[in-house]
Amino acid sequence: MREPVWARRRARVFLGVILVYVAVIGLLLARVAGELDPRYRESAEESLVDTANLLATLLERSAYQGVIETDELARTLEHLGRRNVAAQIFGISKTAVRLRVYVTDRSGIVLFDSAGTDVGADYSAWRDVALTLQDSYGARTTLANRADPDSGVMYVAAPIRERAADGTEQIIGVVSVGKPFAAFDPFIVNARQRLFLFGAISAAAFALLLVAVTLWLIRPFGLAQELWRAVAASGTRRPHQVGRRVRHALRNAFADIRDALSGRSYVEEYVQTLTHELKSPLAAIRGAAELLGEPMAPEARARFTRNVVEQAGRAQDLIDRMLELSALERRAALDRVEPVALAPLADAVRDELAALAAQRRVEVRIAVDPQARAAGDPFLLHRAVSNLVRNALEFSAAGQAVEIDAHLGADQVELVVRDRGPGLPPYARERVFERFFSLARPDSGRRGTGLGLAFVREIAALHGGKARLSDRDGGGTTATLILPRAVA
Repeated sequence: MREPVWARRRARVFLGVILVYVAVIGLLLARVAGELDPRYRESAEESLVDTANLLATLLERSAYQGVIETDELARTLEHLGRRNVAAQIFGISKTAVRLRVYVTDRSGIVLFDSAGTDVGADYSAWRDVALTLQDSYGARTTLANRADPDSGVMYVAAPIRERAADGTEQIIGVVSVGKPFAAFDPFIVNARQRLFLFGAISAAAFALLLVAVTLWLIRPFGLAQELWRAVAASGTRRPHQVGRRVRHALRNAFADIRDALSGRSYVEEYVQTLTHELKSPLAAIRGAAELLGEPMAPEARARFTRNVVEQAGRAQDLIDRMLELSALERRAALDRVEPVALAPLADAVRDELAALAAQRRVEVRIAVDPQARAAGDPFLLHRAVSNLVRNALEFSAAGQAVEIDAHLGADQVELVVRDRGPGLPPYARERVFERFFSLARPDSGRRGTGLGLAFVREIAALHGGKARLSDRDGGGTTATLILPRAVA
């Protein structure tokens, strides 16, 4: 069961606006989240510059005649490694200092390595050491484990200088400080989570504000009243029924918002479609009226007169059904909900349509469980079943039968109407519940108003149920009305 084309178009416009907004916000958040990693690394590099220059200054104080003393640095770093650290930084626990420090002489040979692995190695080709020995800013990023792309370490170097006898300074070595990316990855992850959480909250708040403002503009008190009526009508014994009716009320509110944002009213759509549908009977009435003004045989005059009456009745029926359907669609909750016995209801519908059934020589058979009861409005349910049975009668050939039965479920009841008519053509299966869509009757070729099944759909939705039409095995159509089951 699908909405009419015009409603689906407006829904797509409304959802398109929301999706564009969400997409733009998502792209902005993704762009900012992607910039977090390099920004954090820049911040970490700035801190490493300070640390490297601090260590270089300490080593300069103990240097003598070009010799760099590293024993005190080694002892300090050893104690630092055993130091208990308990810091909470933006919700992230820091329990240890994670630094690698190495010192080279003026030739790039490693004099000290806090990792204890590369003492004596030639680092003169490393970017941080080579540039620093040239009195430039030296830094590099290297994988600690070439097989692990996440093992990157950032190194920043500072020159170790010594003042000569002539007062000039010369570079006698390099101290380089490294910090693994894994040390600040938790902060990046935490920042991204906070960013997306903030974005989600902002988007939700914007959506709620948009809904609230729109509802205030177009129906300031109606939604609250309809929600209260939905809850009051359902009672408290069947919470799922309350949920269905509340969803129906919110669906109507959503439709109002959709119409308001799309800048079009459903009334305009109704008027245009109704005008189109009225052209056919009005044209027939006008043609018959013009012919009645001419001399003709009494039999022909009687035939044209009947045609005028029939077409006027068709136009009146179309207008009445349109007004009734329009009023029904604007309801968000039932005025009253009571147990409705489906067996007596089916009998009443059969009596109501007895003349039509006799005219078409079609039998109406009822096999509804006497215990089957639905929760709803008796009048509306009678109208829905009457529309389904009338539709089945009009598509049944003489000598056939229309069957009405019901199936009970745990919390719902299915009322089924079956016929042995021509069935549904493939192109009509998705459109049978659309307003003004009607199939030609097999005997006369005439079409109905196309509002009967749309009326059934709205009644089912108002009850928190569904309506569907499907092909019947062996030929014919099965119409199913799914309704909430009444509390015993």
